[in-house]
Amino acid sequence: MSNASGEELEGITLNVYLYVVRKGKPVGPRDVMKGAGLSSPSVAYRHLQKLEDLGYLQKNSYGEYVTKNKASVRGYIWLGRRMLPKMLAYAIVFMSILIVELAIFALHYAVENYEFKIFFILLILITVLAMTVFTAEALRHHRRTKLNTQTEQQHPNTTNTR
Repeated sequence: MSNASGEELEGITLNVYLYVVRKGKPVGPRDVMKGAGLSSPSVAYRHLQKLEDLGYLQKNSYGEYVTKNKASVRGYIWLGRRMLPKMLAYAIVFMSILIVELAIFALHYAVENYEFKIFFILLILITVLAMTVFTAEALRHHRRTKLNTQTEQQHPNTTNTR
């Protein structure tokens, strides 16, 4: 995700942003601290201020933060108030295709010839392979993102806080 200043949302800042978006109502630093699993309200406040400076959040008259703009984060797509890894979206598409292929195969099994059955089995295998690859990539990306966030929370002085 990039904005006008070239900053990327990642790590704790991304988690804070996602928490505010999912909450769907104004939040304060203490709420963010509890919801995003941060160590103190000051850490939450620092990330909320950063998001406000980047233009993704704005402060209301009560000093709480609300979503101003949706960020586009590399590798994710928006689905309502949630961000879904693109690879998982692709896996869901292939799973839907697989369900349709299995239904067609079941309906035509008794009436079709041997070549059709072999062709359709190969088609189903290719779809299963594609679905498996996209699911594995989505899980790998999710684990990597989670590990990066955990490392940043354990060693906050070694990361770039921008």
